Amino acid sequence: MDQDRDKIVQVDIKDEMKKSYIDYAMSVIAGRALPDVRDGLKPVHRRILFSMNELGVTSDKPYRKSARIVGDVLGKYHPHGDASVYDAMVRLAQDFSTRYELIDGHGNFGSVDGDSAAAMRYTEARMSKIASEMMRDIEKETVDFIPNFDDTLKEPLVLPSRFPNLLVNGSQGIAVGMATNIPPHNLGEVIDGVVMLIDNPEATVKELMAKVKGPDFPTAGIIMGKEGIKNAYETGRGKITVRAKADIEEMSGGKTRIIVTEIPYMVNKARLIEKIAELVRDKKIEGISDLRDESDRDGMRIVIEIKRDANANVILNLLYKYTQMQDTFGVIMLALVDGQPMVLNLKEILHHYLNFQKEVIVRRTKYDLAKAEARAHILEGLRIALDNIDEIIKIIRGSKTVGDAKVALMERFGLTEIQSQAIVDMRLARLTGLEREKIEEEYAELIKMINYYREVLANERLVYQIIKDEILEIRKKYSDGRRSKLVNKIEEIDIEDLIPEEQVVITLTHFGYVKRLSIDTYTAQKRGGKGIAGLTTREEDFVEHLFITSTHNNILFFTNQGRVYTMKAFEIPDASRQAKGTAIVNLLQLNTREKIQAVMTVKEFESDKYIVMTTKEGIIKKTPLEQFHSIRKNGLYAINLKQGDELIEVKLTDGKQQILIVTSNGYSIRFSEEDVRSMGRGAAGVKAITLREGDIAVGMDVVDETAELLTVSERGFGKRTPLKQYSPQGRGGKGVKTYKVTEKTGKLVGAKVVRDPDEILMINDMGTVIRLNVSNISETGRNTLGVKLMKTGDDSNVVSIAKINNEDKEDL
Repeated sequence: MDQDRDKIVQVDIKDEMKKSYIDYAMSVIAGRALPDVRDGLKPVHRRILFSMNELGVTSDKPYRKSARIVGDVLGKYHPHGDASVYDAMVRLAQDFSTRYELIDGHGNFGSVDGDSAAAMRYTEARMSKIASEMMRDIEKETVDFIPNFDDTLKEPLVLPSRFPNLLVNGSQGIAVGMATNIPPHNLGEVIDGVVMLIDNPEATVKELMAKVKGPDFPTAGIIMGKEGIKNAYETGRGKITVRAKADIEEMSGGKTRIIVTEIPYMVNKARLIEKIAELVRDKKIEGISDLRDESDRDGMRIVIEIKRDANANVILNLLYKYTQMQDTFGVIMLALVDGQPMVLNLKEILHHYLNFQKEVIVRRTKYDLAKAEARAHILEGLRIALDNIDEIIKIIRGSKTVGDAKVALMERFGLTEIQSQAIVDMRLARLTGLEREKIEEEYAELIKMINYYREVLANERLVYQIIKDEILEIRKKYSDGRRSKLVNKIEEIDIEDLIPEEQVVITLTHFGYVKRLSIDTYTAQKRGGKGIAGLTTREEDFVEHLFITSTHNNILFFTNQGRVYTMKAFEIPDASRQAKGTAIVNLLQLNTREKIQAVMTVKEFESDKYIVMTTKEGIIKKTPLEQFHSIRKNGLYAINLKQGDELIEVKLTDGKQQILIVTSNGYSIRFSEEDVRSMGRGAAGVKAITLREGDIAVGMDVVDETAELLTVSERGFGKRTPLKQYSPQGRGGKGVKTYKVTEKTGKLVGAKVVRDPDEILMINDMGTVIRLNVSNISETGRNTLGVKLMKTGDDSNVVSIAKINNEDKEDL
C-alpha cells in the first residue's frame, strides 16, 4: 500500500453514498422499472421482442423453445437473471395479464389462480401477430440503435410501435421513489383517440374521453363510475373501482345462488375463493351454504349457493365490501419522456406517441427515398448503356481490365463509378427489348416514388395522414369489442335496507362470545321454572349481558375501561340457541384486558338526547348523544375512569329524568338528572351515591312514577317495589334501603324499572335462561326478601337480567 499510496483517492463516504445511490436510482428508473412513453415497453420486454424478431420467431413461423429465446436475450442484450427474462416473457403471453398478448405461448403459461408457468425448457413461444406491428419498419432506420452491454452488437433504443402500446397494454412497475400503474385499454378506442388528436390537435382531455372511454381490462369486470377515470386522464393519477360481474340465479327449492363470471384485474381467483371461505368460517358473512369453482377452458364460473332464508343481495354486497370482488385500481400514468420520468395525462401520452410516430414516418420516408434515389441512379446509367450499347461493348472489349473499362465508360459518358459498375455487371439478357421496357417502367415508377417521398418530407399534413391511414388499418385488423363494462357510479346499497326489521336477542358471555337470536327462541314460562338452555358455553364461561333490540338499531358497547364501540345489530352473526357464538374480539377492536360492561341501543343520534353512565364506585356522567355519532373502529373514550373503577350501566334520557341507582348491598338513591351537568366525552363525571364500605353500584335506571322497581338477587330471589316508595334526594347521598340482603338471597345482581305487561329474562352462570311475566312476581315493600324467581343449585347463581318492555312484547 505504501508503494501505491499515490493511487489512493480520498473520498467522503457520505458524498460517495449519495452519488452511488442516485446513480443506482437513475439506473432503475431509466433502465429497468419504467416504460418508455413511445413504445410502452420496459427494456426487458423490448429486448425479448427484438431478439425474437432477429431469431425469426414470428407469428408465421413454428414455435421455439422458451429456453432458446431466453438464452438469446441473456447472451446478447440482457445480462441479468434468466428468471427475470422468462417471467417478463410469460406475462406478455398471459391473456389475463396482457390485454393484447405480444407473445404467443404454447404450453403452460400460468393461470388466473396464481399458478406459475412451467419451466422454460417445457414451454414454447413465438411472437404474436400484433407484436409484428411493434417491430414494423425497424429495418428502415426508423429508430436509434445503441451498443449492447459488451459493445459487440446493437440494440434498439425504442421499438417503432405502430400502435400506442403504453395505453393499450398498460404497464406496472416500481422504481426507486416512484411507481407506475397504467391500466390496459381497448385498442380501437385508443386508436380513435389518436385519430381525433390528428384531426384536431387542440382537442381537450374531455373531448378525447368521448373516444377513450376508460380502461379495458383483460379480465373484464365492471368499472364503477367515471370520476376516477376523469381524474386519471386529466391529472395522470386517479382511483378506479372495479367490481366482479356477478348474477343472482334462482334455484329449485326456493334457494338462490350467485354466479361470478368476471373478476377485477390482477385479482387471484384462488385467493378470492379462499377469502370468501374464510369469511364464512369466521361467520363474518352468513347465509352461504356452498362455494365452488366451476371454471374451465370456456371461462370463469364461481358458484356461491345461498341458504333458503338468506338474502342474496345482502350477501353479494358483503362480498363486495369484504373481498376483492370489488377492488381499486390506483392509476399512476408515469412514463419516461426523453429519459426523464413524468406523470402524464391522456392527451400528453397520445401527443408524445404522435410525435414519435411522426419521427418514425419521416425516418422511414428518408430511408425509402435514399433507396429509391440509389436505384434510380443505377437505372439512369443502364438507360444510357442501352442507348449506346454498341459503343459500350466496343469500349469494354477494348479494355484490358474491368477497372480500365469502368474508367473509360466514366470518361466517355459522364457516368459515376456506381453506374459504370452496374453496366459492367449487366448480363446480356438485359439487352432484349422486353428487359429494356422493364427498366423504363421501373425508372418511371421510381421517379414517381421519389417525388412522393419528397412531397411527404416537405408536407407535415401528409405525414399525419400516413399515420392515420396506417393506424386505422391496424384498428381494422386487430381491434375487438370492449370487455370491461362502464357503469355510472351507484351509491352502495345500504345493507340495512335489505335486512328485515325484527326484534332479536343479543347475548354476550363473560369470555366475550356474542350471538344474535330471534326473540321467538324463548317462550314464556311460569314463575319458578328451570328455564331453557340459552347457549352452550366453554367451561367456566357464563352469560353476562342479554338484551332485546331491533336488527336496524345501532348497538353501543361500553367497556370496563370507559370506551365505547358501535355496530349494527344485524352485523352480529346469527346463531342457534345452543351455539356459543362469535368472539367479540373478531367484531370489535378491543384493547388488551378490555371487557364489555354495558350495552345500549339507539336508532338515531338525536341532539336533544343524553347518555347517562354510572360506574361501580357510584360516579354518574351525562353526555349528549350526538357526541357518539362518529365512532371509529378502534372505539372512543366515553368516560374518564379513575383507577380501579368500572362502568356498569348506560341509559338514554331527555336530560330531565329521575335517576335511580341500586347497590349490591340493597341500597338505592333517587335524584333528578338535572343535578348532573352535561359533560364532554373526556370528562370523569360526578358522585351519584356515597357508598358504604364493601358496597358497589349494580344497577341504574330511569324512574317512571307509574312503574315499579324490580330487584333480583344472586340466589334467584326477586320482588317488585312501587317507585313511589322512593323519595327524591339530593345527588351524592347514601340512599335508602331497597332490599333485605341476606345469606339466603345473596347480594343484588340487577335492578330494572318495570310494569305489569313487561317480561324479564334471567340468566345464571350456567347459561340457563328463564323468561317470566312481571305480573307473576310479587309486589312487596322496600326492605323485604321477595320470592324465588329462578331455581339455583349449590353451584350456580343468577348473573344478569334483561327486560322486555311493552313495545317489545307487542312484536312477539
